[in-house]
Amino acid sequence: MNVATIVASLFDHQLPFRVEAYDGSVAEPTVDSPAHGVTIKILRREALTRAMARPGELGIARAYVAGDIDVDGDLDALFRLEPPSPRGLMNLDLWRSLLREVGTSALTPPPPPTVEARPRGLLHSRARDAQAVTHHYDVSNRFYEMVLGPSMTYSCAVFASPEDSLEQAQTRKVDLVARKLNLAPGDRLLDIGCGWGTMAIHAAQIYGARVVGVTLSKPQRDYATARAAAAGVSDLVEFRVQDFRDVTDGPFDAVSSIGMSEHVGRRSLPRYAQLIFDQLRPGGRFLNHAIGRPVSYDEDPRPGHVEEVSRQLQIALGLRGPSRTASAFIDRYVFPDGELHEVGTMVSLFQAHGFEVRHVESLREHYALTLRRWVDNLTKRFDEAVDEVGVERARVWRLYMAASAVAFERHHLEIHQILNVRPDLGASGVELRPHFEPTF
Repeated sequence: MNVATIVASLFDHQLPFRVEAYDGSVAEPTVDSPAHGVTIKILRREALTRAMARPGELGIARAYVAGDIDVDGDLDALFRLEPPSPRGLMNLDLWRSLLREVGTSALTPPPPPTVEARPRGLLHSRARDAQAVTHHYDVSNRFYEMVLGPSMTYSCAVFASPEDSLEQAQTRKVDLVARKLNLAPGDRLLDIGCGWGTMAIHAAQIYGARVVGVTLSKPQRDYATARAAAAGVSDLVEFRVQDFRDVTDGPFDAVSSIGMSEHVGRRSLPRYAQLIFDQLRPGGRFLNHAIGRPVSYDEDPRPGHVEEVSRQLQIALGLRGPSRTASAFIDRYVFPDGELHEVGTMVSLFQAHGFEVRHVESLREHYALTLRRWVDNLTKRFDEAVDEVGVERARVWRLYMAASAVAFERHHLEIHQILNVRPDLGASGVELRPHFEPTF
């Protein structure tokens, strides 16, 4: 059985795309599907070895990142396919053919691509969090300029129309956050996970706020500081390389956390909420903007002590990634140690730590549009991106952003802004809060 036929057998000969293999074999699509115009090129035997060593998403992703597999056509179409049927997977002839093809190499698969992250240490310790952030954000500021565009904003934009430019939509997003926080001249804003400084600079320029932005990435801090100087707000904005857990110079009038709490971890979320509460003045506002996941009705939100200790030990030894990640590929290559939580968990958490939750808004469709723009930017400058960060990392970003766009469209991922207020029990009268119309 040649390699193309092996792949067709995996799909029980209901092949949704074209296959070209290193042994010269070809298999044409046999069913109508979104991927009918896509060609999967299996360039090396290592692709099969990786897939057998780590069946499922991670093995295939490793093969793509390493260049053992290539794709001609739209990646999106592949993410819309259903997985192979159990009948194809249980075909004994298929497995015999695979074993004959890979031979003894199945016992010693090639090492993972060099850009795969394997942070060490206690999950969400300061040292390990620094490793995770360095892996993802200290890639290259120039690379991020290619992908994100002039706004340099690495979070969900807010579109008034699909025809909006990415820059217009990102400005609308940070302005929405500023309005929800009710910023006024002289207010102190703490921007946790400030990235390249867009939120902080907007808050200072437009609203006259005094901003402290914290990040674990020195390249981000340096870039943001230079942007603030160019914008003429250096006197209002301070960027620090600092763990949010080490911020002690409150009280602040407002706190923004945009795309940062996904890195905190379930067991660390109570401390996250309490620290922010403690840094806010009474009556201060806190906006949490974060990717989440739909609730799973069969999951136990209260893991037993023994099971949790075992999980922590395995993570520390690098034997597994944290639970509740978007995927094994995302955990190894994109956001190491990221954990996604459903919106009800976050609302309950903030309320349990003294906040009054005033407003919750979903931006799911907006993130799909945002990711499409980032994919377009990378596609147009892919060769330039390869020169800047290497082909493996460029492939990772192309794969993860395209897959994430489909995940938001299919409601496999969510994103919410949650506006919280630290109650002011000494205030007299009632302060009327502004009402925010849904963006879609």
